[in-house]
Amino acid sequence: MRSVFVLSQNIVSPLGSTAQENFDALCADRTAVKVHQDAARSDVPFCAALFGPSFFNEEATAFTPFESLLKASVADAIRLAGIDPADPDTALILSSTKGNISLLEDHTVTVELKKEVGMTVSAEKIAGHFGFKNRPLIVSHACISGTLAIITARRMLEAGRYKTIVVAGADLITRFILSGFQSFHAVSDVLCKPFDAHRNGINLGEAAATVVLSTERPQGGTVLTVSGGGVSNDANHISGPSRTGEELFMAIDHAMKEAGIEPAAIGFISAHGTATVYNDDMESRAINLAGLEEVPVNSLKGYYGHTLGAAGLLETVIGLESLRAGMIIPTKGFEVPGTVKPLNVCSALVETPVSAFLKTASGFGGCNAAIVVQKN
Repeated sequence: MRSVFVLSQNIVSPLGSTAQENFDALCADRTAVKVHQDAARSDVPFCAALFGPSFFNEEATAFTPFESLLKASVADAIRLAGIDPADPDTALILSSTKGNISLLEDHTVTVELKKEVGMTVSAEKIAGHFGFKNRPLIVSHACISGTLAIITARRMLEAGRYKTIVVAGADLITRFILSGFQSFHAVSDVLCKPFDAHRNGINLGEAAATVVLSTERPQGGTVLTVSGGGVSNDANHISGPSRTGEELFMAIDHAMKEAGIEPAAIGFISAHGTATVYNDDMESRAINLAGLEEVPVNSLKGYYGHTLGAAGLLETVIGLESLRAGMIIPTKGFEVPGTVKPLNVCSALVETPVSAFLKTASGFGGCNAAIVVQKN
């Protein structure tokens, strides 16, 4: 079986425009989450991690804000990887939950506009801009989109379909998206508190992230591989997760078996950790079922908010940086343990050698995903 190596990674967020800038910000305990009063998005104040109003001002009109964000992330990752997108053995995968949905809020809805909103349009524009010869693939599967895109890329690389795949994801927070979460009474009006006894909901966030994966081993530096992945669906409820955690456990178990790794070898878990009551309880059950309850767990939602289709990619990138630096990022907002099953929630920056981490994700419709990344 072919190994799948990480060639490069990027994050563009309100905390920085490179993976290193973002990792340094988290090590310094900086958060992008704050209270906003933005009538265009909400009639009431809300807590989120958003780009400033000038972020997209200088971008050419050929690209929407969503596409501009993707383009910036992909450009940096391609540059760092030193790859040629025009290579016939190279492909692009785009992950997002909502894409250009904001166009429907800002313009009169026409047949032409409906076509423009389609993610295929954005994917082809990004692919054309960078010169990819192969048609791009789209992964849009609720909040596991970014993690599932990595799993999809890994499977395609292992199957010999391509030698290199650029996996990119992004989402922006619009009035439509925010109002949907508000209708569930799932949005916290203060900094979210993942896994905490007093957690009361999510913060949303905007970001893009990119990972370049390849079957060709990189030269020099720390070599990292995506060594396992698993996907499941609990079919419990359109917006509520499983109450047992068994289905996320199935994804975790599959990922670990593919990676050939035992629980003792997992250095930390980068959890979904939305700070909603049911998600965090479900994750605690799944982690205990996997025998990982003693492993340090973190959630990055207190730094970035929930970045939807970009979340799995963004949080994987921070995990990659953590492996290289030997640092485990704390769970901002966590103070008092409060999940139905015990977890070893990381609450302070920890410096320790780490050789592997587990990334988990869950989303609406009961979808779950998990990947294992290891030093090779």
